[in-house]
Amino acid sequence: MASMTRVAPTVENGTKMSVRAKWAVAGIIAGSGIAGLLGAGSSALAAYFARRVITPSVRGADQEVLAVVRGDRGLQVILAATPDTTVDGVFSLYFAGGTGFAQIGRIVSYSPAERTVQREVEEVYSGDLATARRAWWSGAVYDSPAALGLDSEDIQIDVEGGAAPAWLIRSGEGTPAKVWAIMVHGRGATRLEGLRAVRTARGLGLDSLLVSYRNDGLAPSAPDGRYGLGSTEWHDVDAAIEYALAHGAHEVVLFGWSMGGAICLQTADLSHNRHVIRAMVLDAPVINWVNVLAHHAQINRIPSAVGRYGQLMLGHPLGRRLTGLAAPVDLKAMDWEARAVELRTPTLVIHSVDDEYVPYEPSASLAEKNPEMVTFEPFEGARHTKEWNVDPQKWERLVRSWLAPRLAPRGGPASD
Repeated sequence: MASMTRVAPTVENGTKMSVRAKWAVAGIIAGSGIAGLLGAGSSALAAYFARRVITPSVRGADQEVLAVVRGDRGLQVILAATPDTTVDGVFSLYFAGGTGFAQIGRIVSYSPAERTVQREVEEVYSGDLATARRAWWSGAVYDSPAALGLDSEDIQIDVEGGAAPAWLIRSGEGTPAKVWAIMVHGRGATRLEGLRAVRTARGLGLDSLLVSYRNDGLAPSAPDGRYGLGSTEWHDVDAAIEYALAHGAHEVVLFGWSMGGAICLQTADLSHNRHVIRAMVLDAPVINWVNVLAHHAQINRIPSAVGRYGQLMLGHPLGRRLTGLAAPVDLKAMDWEARAVELRTPTLVIHSVDDEYVPYEPSASLAEKNPEMVTFEPFEGARHTKEWNVDPQKWERLVRSWLAPRLAPRGGPASD
């Protein structure tokens, strides 16, 4: 879906918000149907939509596990066929409330008539898959650095409210690398998401820091318990940069997935350490939250006016009593389509054109508007943040070939 060109009224450049919009938000807060632009039911739906966007939640087990059988090459699992489970590649299943974790490989057979798919089980890291009946599908395919055969250090990064756990994986050169990769996972995910990129980073001589941030279940929760969609989480990534600089790094490369991409963009924009960010590699990033929110309103059959009203609640102080936010979220400040020329950090954007969660068009638009700084590499058939999963060789080749020259000494020749 193309980016929306018009959003709900907001305060802009010191101009007063329209009286009508003020009364609309005030009407919602007061619970008065006649005060708002929408009816009471629509106002409640807008508030619900806004809260869902910013409230951390436990992932639901929406995938049906039908059977586990033994094939010629080991265990195989029979699943209900869905748009996710019928994509070839390597993925994972979380089951038993998230305590069970299995890596799932190639498709053995697919029956559209029976709506089932049979796939190889590459590894069961924890739990008894044979007892699983419900699960959820994921692109995070490793349960730890050890699953990659890599040593790691468990470290703690000082952030607001306490310490955020992180994994530090050295490049293997014996001394701290001068450039570190900082891996920033997406909304509802964990640092496991970044493990897919570690081999590529190590091959380029980078130490890797896989971080946690507020509200992800590992790091301390934010005081309001709400996502800032990047507007608050970037402080935790900035703390990770500080840690890297204090432990031998001279510069960093930010890797971000989905909302993690939005967090990286905010870090590159707002951090006093932005001068040490050598480059960014963003996978299916949120470039324009207005576009994403409009997309989710559409796929959830929420009227566009209601969706825009939800955005108004997120962005105005009067909406805080319903959203629970400590401070409004400035969606305009995170619209990198509109701010494209302001991005001055070399950035590689990888995004599947069939992404069902974060539309790819803003990623392509960002590169078109700022070709000097942004390179866009499209995938097909990968859905959301699973580009590596469907073609790891292509993903790693693209990242390596784009990033290597940008890691060369300033003014020196590009790496091979």
